[in-house]
Amino acid sequence: MPKMKSHSGAKKRFKVTGSGKIAHNRAGKRHLNEHKSSRRTRRLTGQSVLPKGAAKKASKLLVKHPGR
Repeated sequence: MPKMKSHSGAKKRFKVTGSGKIAHNRAGKRHLNEHKSSRRTRRLTGQSVLPKGAAKKASKLLVKHPGR
């Protein structure tokens, strides 16, 4: 049986932190920013940690051996 592969899209979107949490970039800052307040665009800067339920799904996509 061939090797399991990580989900390519998930690899590009998520990053595992040193403590094992899954970080992601916040949505809503790519375009149409002119009408958004500076406060809002600053808040969207940087990464944040995924909530528990979403992190479980994302980790299944990132792990090469989901059954183990």
